[in-house]
Amino acid sequence: MNHSLSFRIASLALLSAVPLLPALAQRGAIESQTYEIVKEKSIEFPAANRLFDKMQPIQPKSGDKKVNYQFIDPAINLASPKMTPSVITSSDEKNRQELPEPLNNYIKLGAGNYGRFLGDVFVSTRAADDLVFTGQLKHLSAATGPQYGKNSAEANTDFRLGGKYIRNAFKVDGMVDYNRHNYYFYGYRPQPEGVEVNRDSIRQLINRFGVQIGFENTDPATIVDYSVKTGLYNLRDRYNASELDWGTNLTASVPLGERFSASLEADAYLSQRVDAETFNRNLFRAKPTFKYASEMFAITAGVNVVNETDNGMDLNRTRLYPVLNLDVMPVSGLHIYAGWNGDLVRNTLRSMLAENQWLGPNVLVANTEKKYDVFAGVKGESGNGFNYEGKVSYTNYRNFYFFNNSQADTSKFSILYDGQNTKVLTLSGQAGYTVNDQFKTALKANFFNYALDSLEAAWHRPTFTLNWFNALTINKKLFVTTDFYILNGLKAKNFQSGVVTKLPMIADLNLKIDYLLTKNFSAFVSINNLIGKQYQRYQYYPQQGLNFIGGLSFSF
Repeated sequence: MNHSLSFRIASLALLSAVPLLPALAQRGAIESQTYEIVKEKSIEFPAANRLFDKMQPIQPKSGDKKVNYQFIDPAINLASPKMTPSVITSSDEKNRQELPEPLNNYIKLGAGNYGRFLGDVFVSTRAADDLVFTGQLKHLSAATGPQYGKNSAEANTDFRLGGKYIRNAFKVDGMVDYNRHNYYFYGYRPQPEGVEVNRDSIRQLINRFGVQIGFENTDPATIVDYSVKTGLYNLRDRYNASELDWGTNLTASVPLGERFSASLEADAYLSQRVDAETFNRNLFRAKPTFKYASEMFAITAGVNVVNETDNGMDLNRTRLYPVLNLDVMPVSGLHIYAGWNGDLVRNTLRSMLAENQWLGPNVLVANTEKKYDVFAGVKGESGNGFNYEGKVSYTNYRNFYFFNNSQADTSKFSILYDGQNTKVLTLSGQAGYTVNDQFKTALKANFFNYALDSLEAAWHRPTFTLNWFNALTINKKLFVTTDFYILNGLKAKNFQSGVVTKLPMIADLNLKIDYLLTKNFSAFVSINNLIGKQYQRYQYYPQQGLNFIGGLSFSF
């Protein structure tokens, strides 16, 4: 991979990470067909002296067509794909790129079974300008759910205002985001005939508000590269719980010679959570590393120093973890790598709710310490569009967390921690293939083995996951994507009865079709859970069977 290609890949990845400039369909292309292939573990060739390449002001290209898909694993590196897609809408919800005038705005309307409704409006200023503002208002709801009718309804409303200013020497971006999520704890036991559950008593309402600002130098002539991002987030729920969280992240690098470079990653988080009590939880991290890179191998060494405080747990401690990574390239396109590192995985009420929305009040939120992670693998790519990776890792955690139904109320979940030593063996493999931008496929599989310290079982953690994504461009007007998931090995316990249940294997197949009707109008349909099984990702919460949503989009 030459430096020019590395520059383009870095630029595309940086753009896909910025949620400020959602864009619309290109002229003469399906409005919701935009995807990007984003590998969770990218192929890294021996790097230049810089930690990240510079991104110059970008002029939109009407001929670009990307396919993007990402396997998302939780922060503790256990693949647990989100298996509760209450409504999957058109593809451009996930990834967008800047588009030429005048089709950089859209209005989208859709409906489906379970009383679903989708309304989405996006507007932006001229994409060619150095200063760009965007705004989006989206509402997605279902009047009924998988059981108990309207008692399993759900509604999600999101409002965003963003902006980005790009110059030759720097880039500034920012966003204001508000989200309102209304849903119901429908995992209660069936009631006797004639007895109705008070719908208001099982309702949950979560309001999230966030402000984010970032600054990055983009001048390739500057010796020191750096990027600074800061964000303030506030969360409130219907049970008087709240969380105020402020985080700042700094990334910098400097060349020390032709083959040597130094980098620094620094984070500072200040958090206050209010529930039955008030908890102040802070975390500070500094990770300086040095890297030597040649044509045959690259080695990175450093330390990761983390300090955490938590007045609720009377905690104030500092940990130091070694950082050592070795990447050998015996032949072009083939990498053999190994490493040893550790870290402190930061958990917040916001991150826990994002993983499991059925949490009850006053749950214990604590950070997870990754004492050490020893890993090795091989990865590579060929010139004909094929890429692959295989990896094995052995990790020792402290405060490794699990979700299980609460003993006091089985319709709500508690967070359980496994104590001092939880050892997890992970075997993973993934592969991707691209054919002339007309067909793209990506497959990933993970196997997990848990050696627990104090808990009886790894509640609601999978032992096997498989994700398979395909994107097919049939012609200039028709675009088809599929997602297939498998999740197996889930166990749950009812602490009231003492019964342990092995949940059935989850298999979920989703299909999405986009069709261009005219230059401005396109139609879409998303069919989810084609297999039709009402699987349970979390005990007592069956998911919707076969469901769909379809509609029209107008670009202008």
